[in-house]
Amino acid sequence: MNIYDVIIVGSGAGGGTLAAKLAPSGKKILLLERGSWLPREPDNWDDAAVFVDNRYISPDTWYDHKGKAFQPQVHYYVGGATKLYGAALYRLREKDFGIVQHHDGISPAWPISYADMEPYYTAAEQMYQVHGSRGEDPTEPPASAPYAFPPVAHEPRIQQLADDLAAAGLHPFHAPCGVRLTESNRPYSVCVKCDSCDGFPCPLHAKSDAEVFGVRPALTQPNVEMLTNAEAVRLETDPSGRTVTTVIVEHEGQEERYQGHIVVVACGAANTAKLLLRSVTDKHPNGLANGSDQVGRNYMYHDSQAVLALSREPNPTVFQKTLGVNDFYFSGPGFDFPMGNIQMIGKSRPAMYRGEKPLETKFAPKFSLNDVANHAVDFWLSTEDLPMPDNRVTLTSDGQVKLTYQPSNSTAADRLYHQLKSMLKHLGMHEDHLAHRFAYMKTDIPIAGVAHQAGTCRFGNDPETSVLDADCKAHELDNLYVVDTSFFPSIGAVNPALTAMANALRVGDHLLARMGVSAATATAA
Repeated sequence: MNIYDVIIVGSGAGGGTLAAKLAPSGKKILLLERGSWLPREPDNWDDAAVFVDNRYISPDTWYDHKGKAFQPQVHYYVGGATKLYGAALYRLREKDFGIVQHHDGISPAWPISYADMEPYYTAAEQMYQVHGSRGEDPTEPPASAPYAFPPVAHEPRIQQLADDLAAAGLHPFHAPCGVRLTESNRPYSVCVKCDSCDGFPCPLHAKSDAEVFGVRPALTQPNVEMLTNAEAVRLETDPSGRTVTTVIVEHEGQEERYQGHIVVVACGAANTAKLLLRSVTDKHPNGLANGSDQVGRNYMYHDSQAVLALSREPNPTVFQKTLGVNDFYFSGPGFDFPMGNIQMIGKSRPAMYRGEKPLETKFAPKFSLNDVANHAVDFWLSTEDLPMPDNRVTLTSDGQVKLTYQPSNSTAADRLYHQLKSMLKHLGMHEDHLAHRFAYMKTDIPIAGVAHQAGTCRFGNDPETSVLDADCKAHELDNLYVVDTSFFPSIGAVNPALTAMANALRVGDHLLARMGVSAATATAA
């Protein structure tokens, strides 16, 4: 049996980034991915295939706290969830790393500071070719370098929206976008076929995802191997229970076993908890790394709202996701608590309406849906979801994910929605039209939309209240690490992908040092 220096389970924002970081070290690395390569095909750009037929959503079945089955909006491909994410690559705010008082509860402090993470944010922005502009966002944390790439230019209707927001005394900014641009500082002209990175795969590899910038570069090194269609189902330890020795994998219908000196789990917050809870041993009767009973707890995924406003003037924007507003991130008018982030979401189109609301649109004529789409301006509102111990992942009797969840910060989410609604008349919108969309959530079970899931293996300094230490190593094991968003003790109110990428680079430096490889040597290799 081959023995690897490092086995990485999962190839998304955490696992794929870590693989690229470690690949030049010369160490023997195995990357396991339960899915396959996402096919590059015409359906990548087809609204109906993506939003009605669920072409790229996993057939997984999860269960809610009452035992009701639902299909989570998850994607298992090389590159993980980043293959269909919106590539909005925000840093957490500096204050997010400390204790934050919310109207409905407390957001806890991290065991590391923003200053500890900052160099890795900069490195991740460079690695993933993030386009942005420093100094526009009043909540922007300190940065050691400018963005390496200029911001994506607003199209005319979005530029007008930015001007109207500024005239209202706010501070709109160019959203940090992970896309590859043409020389004219615009997305590739053929991006008109999907209008946005949101929810669509990119057959051009023009989106900054973990396959393009993580896995593919890693696989250019002869010491890196990858196995696809390989789901890790259990971890085994040595007799002491202190060291993971074996990753047991279901690969194309067969059970296979792989040994590694270091094992890094990056399956996504729900599936990482599932893997650890399944890995019961005599020394770990409640699941691996779960002596604190914290594995699976504190599940978070943002209180997000996709809303559609109707512009008085047509909105012919192609690439809409270029603008953000954080003026209400930490407080708002008459509300001295955090509300959250406002950003644009991908431009809505008629097929999306039919996919998101099939009953309501079943008899709607195509021309009426086209008219709505032609005037739609689409916003994404994110409010911090507070960690609650009883919001958690457990297992059903046959080892499947059971997700118990109640919203934790609804007052702030409601205030953010009504704040936007109150501004519509100043933004060239019909003030009585602000409708909820259900992007990525086409069922009546809110927990099905799990794009920003986090928190099930929080890191911290106290083994009684956390699963991982500050280096993201399990307190109870000598060689088990977690680098997906499971490690988050809090989630802030911006997209978590860049923080997962930056943390993977940070943990990568720790692992290189542990293996006796200097970061400089790894970079030069």
